[in-house]
Amino acid sequence: MSKNKNFSDTAASRYSLALYELAEENKCIQEIESQSTALIKLIDQSKDFKFIISNPTNKKEDQINILNKISEHYNFNIFLKKFLCFLVEKRRLFFLQNILRNFVDICSKKKGEVKAKLIAAKQLNNDEVNKIKDELSKDFSNKIKLDYRHDPSLVGGLIIQVGSVMIDTSIKSKLRQLENKMIGN
Repeated sequence: MSKNKNFSDTAASRYSLALYELAEENKCIQEIESQSTALIKLIDQSKDFKFIISNPTNKKEDQINILNKISEHYNFNIFLKKFLCFLVEKRRLFFLQNILRNFVDICSKKKGEVKAKLIAAKQLNNDEVNKIKDELSKDFSNKIKLDYRHDPSLVGGLIIQVGSVMIDTSIKSKLRQLENKMIGN
């Protein structure tokens, strides 16, 4: 199983690097990066779309038709559209989510961005998220690419992770610590 996982990670990395080089050659990195992010979000939100791209028994023609419709709807860059069709032809569409995530990571690294995660107990608006992002950029002296997620199970507070640094001010975590102290005594 680990050999297979390792193979898929390696293959996805190669395809994402090829997509980056294609985008770089054609001076459309930023456009393809934002479209890739939108496509990742679509895969995460649509079980039907995820099934279409991940099921190897789906016909190539059906996959290409659906990708063409999605490309048209989102007005995808022609190089991204051709790349997606190439993945279908090579029967590698099931790698799509990994390829796009790797591609977005490559773009971030090339721009000197540091990835960070923000999980908040309450729903934050764009201004609040941007303010936290700006503060993190100052603290870490780097551009921050922030992955924000709302998690009401935290009860209150935030969890912020930048690289190996983690700040957990959530009430859920504090309750867990209190529970451990009570059990330990």
